[in-house]
Parts: sequence; structure tokens; C-alpha cells
Amino acid sequence: MYAVIKAGGKQYRVSPGQNVKIEQVQADVGATIEIADVLMVADGDKVKVGTPTVSGVKVSATVVAHGRGPKVRIFKMRRRKHYQKTQGHRQNYTEIRVDAINQ
Repeated sequence: MYAVIKAGGKQYRVSPGQNVKIEQVQADVGATIEIADVLMVADGDKVKVGTPTVSGVKVSATVVAHGRGPKVRIFKMRRRKHYQKTQGHRQNYTEIRVDAINQ
């Protein structure tokens, strides 16, 4: 059994017992969260696709940790114009453990 959820503008394929790093969620470590934006649920041959979400289905997960991703370097340059600009960015994330897909 697996589901496709939407969190932070991105889509993730999750199954029970799996750890996933999603966009940062304001929740304490050890807290249980419910994700209601479920786009698709598959259980063997039975597949439910939402328009845009599947009604009545929620994914319950436990927050494992918060962290920051790897640094992304942004370098802009205009040749022959003496223009160079360097920036960096680290995206915050929340690691969750999917407990169950509630139908």
C-alpha cells in the first residue's frame, strides 16, 4: 500500500514505515501530524486517484527530526561586464515517519 501526498508544493510517494524529508512543518519532534492532501492511494490492484485530492483519506505521520539540507550555490555572471554575484542557500526540512494511511 502506498500513497502520493502533497507537502510544501512537492509530491512524495510514501508507504507505512517509510522516513521522508518534506518541507519544514511547524511541529515538535515526536508530535503526530495528519496530511490531508492525498493525491492518490494504491492498495494492490485498487487505485484511487483524486480530483485533485482523494476525499476521506489522510496520512498520519510522526515528526522524527528537523534539519537543513545541503548548501546550494548560486553564481551569476555577465561576461565582459565585470559583474559577478555569489549566493548560497540551505533549505529547511522536517523528517517524518509515515505511520499509517487512513482510508
